[in-house]
Amino acid sequence: MPEPGGQQVKHQRMRGNRPAYTTETLLDVAVTVFTSRGYEGTSMEDLAAAAGLSKSSIYHHVQGKQQLLALALDRALDGLFAVLTQPGATTGPAVDRLTHVLRGTVAVLLDELPYVTLLLRVRGNSPTELAALGRRREFDQLVANLVLQAQRDGDVDSRLDAAVATRLIFGMINSLTEWYRPGRADRVNLPETVVQLVLTGLAPH
Repeated sequence: MPEPGGQQVKHQRMRGNRPAYTTETLLDVAVTVFTSRGYEGTSMEDLAAAAGLSKSSIYHHVQGKQQLLALALDRALDGLFAVLTQPGATTGPAVDRLTHVLRGTVAVLLDELPYVTLLLRVRGNSPTELAALGRRREFDQLVANLVLQAQRDGDVDSRLDAAVATRLIFGMINSLTEWYRPGRADRVNLPETVVQLVLTGLAPH
C-alpha cells in the first residue's frame, strides 16, 4: 500500500524490541482499536500504545487517525466494488450476475472481516464516514438494480420490493460479522449457503 507521499513502505523489520511497521500492518492495528473503542473514542495515544510505537512514528506513515480510517473503509469498499467489475457480474442474465455478486460479497466479507466490520459500524459522524456511507448506498443500489432486472426477466418474484429485498439480503450477509470467526471449518461453504438461501427466497412462487 503506498505511503501518502507516494513512496512504497518497506517490509517490516525489527528495530531492537520494537516492530518497524508498514502502513498496512499499522492499518491492521488501527482497525482493531477503532472497532473495539470506536473511532471517536480512539486517540493517537491509543493507537501508538496498541502498536508499541511513538506518535511521531505513526505520523511517519500517515497524517493521522482520519487517514487511517479512510484507508480502512476504502479497503472494504474497494473489495466490494471490485466484485461488480468481474466478468461474472457484468455478463449474462441478471439472476446469474446477482448470484455472482452475492457470492463475491460474502467472500470479501470473510477475507476482509475486520475492515468490513468497521465499515458496518460507521455512523456518518465525519466527512470520511459520510463518504463511506455514500459508497455503501451506491453499492446497495447497484445490487438492487440487479434484483429489479431479475424480476423483469421472471427469475425473481415480481411481488417483492427490490429495495427492501436487497436490504434484507445484506442484513443476512452483514450478520456474519457478528458471529463468524476466522478458521471455521464451514468457511468454504458459507458463500454458497448464502446464495442458495437468497435465491430460494427470491424465486417466483
